[in-house]
Amino acid sequence: MSGHNKWSKIKHKKAATDGEKSKIFSKMARLITVEAKKVGGDLNSASLKNIIEKAKSFNMPNDNIERAVKKASDKNATDMEYVRYEAYGPGGSALIIEGLTDNRNRTAAEVKSALSKNGLDLAQPGSASWAFEKTDDGWSPTTTIPVSLEDSKKIDNIIEVLEENDDVQVVYTNKKVDE
Repeated sequence: MSGHNKWSKIKHKKAATDGEKSKIFSKMARLITVEAKKVGGDLNSASLKNIIEKAKSFNMPNDNIERAVKKASDKNATDMEYVRYEAYGPGGSALIIEGLTDNRNRTAAEVKSALSKNGLDLAQPGSASWAFEKTDDGWSPTTTIPVSLEDSKKIDNIIEVLEENDDVQVVYTNKKVDE
């Protein structure tokens, strides 16, 4: 029976890593589909090439990439749209939550619910983005807010909860951990 325990551990570890890969692959597939739709499926487009390279850096299989590009040309495919939400976290840190969704109302409700379960509320558009600068890679903080180690852990937990949502692509914060 000694092999049973070892296999059980391997199985659970594999399930956890497969789950993480699945989340990343589905988020990347959404990005590819939206960008492919924007450029009309032109694989020579710089923006589409960039996203495909990013997907390949996560070891996303070529089949999945091709399927996402094909999905963009399907007439019955639902339109995806970018959404951005802003909030303030523990210690006064700012959060920018970017997502990609086919249902703006559902995503807003899910983000609002995740924030309220952690004692936060959505902020008005522009109320947190002033602390960031838009870059090619996303949002970069222009001002940082020093937070305690305890508040930093709370912020990390909130970010983790938000990123579990399939519609949320990435969460940016301007926290700086006080030593």
